[in-house]
Amino acid sequence: MSYRPTIGIPTQTLHAIDGIPPGLPHSWVMNQRYYYAAIGAGAVPWMVPLVDDDLDTLRAIYDRLDGVFLAGGVDLDPATYGAEPHPKLGNTDPARDTVELALARWALEEDKPLLGLCRGLQVINVALGGSLHQDLEAECPDFIKHDYFPNAGYERDHLAHEVQLVSGSRLAATFRTPRVTVNSMHHQGIKDLGTDLVATAFAPDGLVEAIELADRGFVVGVQWHPEMLEERDPRTRQLFREFAAAASQFAGH
Repeated sequence: MSYRPTIGIPTQTLHAIDGIPPGLPHSWVMNQRYYYAAIGAGAVPWMVPLVDDDLDTLRAIYDRLDGVFLAGGVDLDPATYGAEPHPKLGNTDPARDTVELALARWALEEDKPLLGLCRGLQVINVALGGSLHQDLEAECPDFIKHDYFPNAGYERDHLAHEVQLVSGSRLAATFRTPRVTVNSMHHQGIKDLGTDLVATAFAPDGLVEAIELADRGFVVGVQWHPEMLEERDPRTRQLFREFAAAASQFAGH
């Protein structure tokens, strides 16, 4: 792949992150691992600012992208899927919600390649009319543990549980195995699937761990964090390479 596609990765608001003291100036930040994963796949990452009050500028940014990459982060505001806040809802980032939902919907309308990781999977689901469990432990007490967070002492590459990949799916073809062991850093998850989405991986408790859009271009979301695993796992690295290849093809290269 000689052409290097431009991949937009939205940022997040610094003060929305747990442990950040209040009163700091607003800043847009994002974990470096997402950008390195894109670079390693042959793409050129573009940090997308949260210009939620200037959708014309956001659209101009979007129009220059060959693909959209939605990263992990804080909880989506439940108002985005018509729900009231649960007592265990975590921090939210309204500006990020607005920007990412707009980017996802534009990409879905134009078949521009779209990849979502953890929160990014949830954004894709909500963009297509789906809903979320706001806290898995409270709402689904029979489920396994999913919240292996770094602030609780777990490494971000801690392998937490297996997922079962659905035969015939893009992910199954990418990983070339029916099961993958993944990391897990989330307390929310898909409740109702969005329109036309297909669940393509499941946790042992039945939670949807991956989604794809049926009979369309590259639209993939996974509930885990492959950006933390791709350096040591060639199968995970292949997921990012296929995304970059789809973005290059979208750009006509």
